[in-house]
Parts: sequence; C-alpha cells; structure tokens
Amino acid sequence: MADKKILSGSPTGEPLYLSVGYLRRPHGVTGEIIMDLHTDFPDRFKAGRKIFIGEKHESHTIAAVRIHNNGLLIKIKGIDSPETVGKFRNQWVYIKRSDAAKLPEGQVYQHELYGVKVIDDSGNALGEITEIIETGANDVYVVKNESGKEILLPAIPSVILDLDAGARLMKVHILEGL
Repeated sequence: MADKKILSGSPTGEPLYLSVGYLRRPHGVTGEIIMDLHTDFPDRFKAGRKIFIGEKHESHTIAAVRIHNNGLLIKIKGIDSPETVGKFRNQWVYIKRSDAAKLPEGQVYQHELYGVKVIDDSGNALGEITEIIETGANDVYVVKNESGKEILLPAIPSVILDLDAGARLMKVHILEGL
C-alpha cells in the first residue's frame, strides 16, 4: 500500500501519521476486530501501544493482539462488543511518524521518496517522484517532469542504481522501451 501523502501540520512536509493497518470487520463477541497489516514491523502492535484510527486520527490504546491468518486480531481498550468495535470497520490505523521504527542504513520509508529528484545514469534530469504504485511484484515510481510528462520506473535493482536520501536524489537506468 502506498503511503498517503499527508502534509497538514508538518513544516518539513513529512506526514505526521503513517498508515500501518486497515481494520476490516469485528470478530467474535468480545470486541476484537480483524486488521490487515500494512507494515514491515508487525511486532509494533502490543498491548498498551497507542494507535490512531480513521481520517480524524482518533487516539486509542491496544488492549490485546493476536495473530489471525495474514493479519491480526486487535482489541481496543474500553471496547467490549462487536457492535461497538464495528464503528471502526473499513478504516485505516495510523501511528505517529515520530514513533516509526528506525530503518537500517540505506533504507527509507515510502513517504520519504515523494519529491526526490530523479536523474538517469548520464546525469539528465527526469523529474521527481510524485506517486508510488504497488503492483505486488515490485513498486513502480511515477516520475513527473516540469512539463507534466510522466515516466514509470519499476523499483528493481537494474533500474534504481542509487538513492542518496540526504541529497534527495535518485540515479536510475532507463530500460529499453520505457
């Protein structure tokens, strides 16, 4: 899932919240709800952890978590019935950007790629990343130049040669036919 570009309230343009899950439907009779994971760090979900639900980023605390198929069943503190937890159905779960896990050297979060300038391996400016499309096999970066022309770049090693996150610059190799 491509990170939403949420810019409000942040002077640096970084989102204040990152989406980490999606609530599906109530499960059972004790107030649990099924959550699809949209994070590489599922261990972040523990009892006592603060999460934010929906577009209004309503603050809640996780009471309990357990694995369920490819996702999780979560119980929210103070919610004890399927009817009550049902109000969260089909809503995104967020964490504060400041609470995001630190990534290993050389890795970046998707939202950090928005606005990165892209050049080809000859040094020609191609534009900047304006969108990230998740295809299942690999992400595809949408690069738009000043005139509005878009290039689609698959996020594969033979195309993405280098990313200098500090300089906000990506060097790419254009494959034949792109």
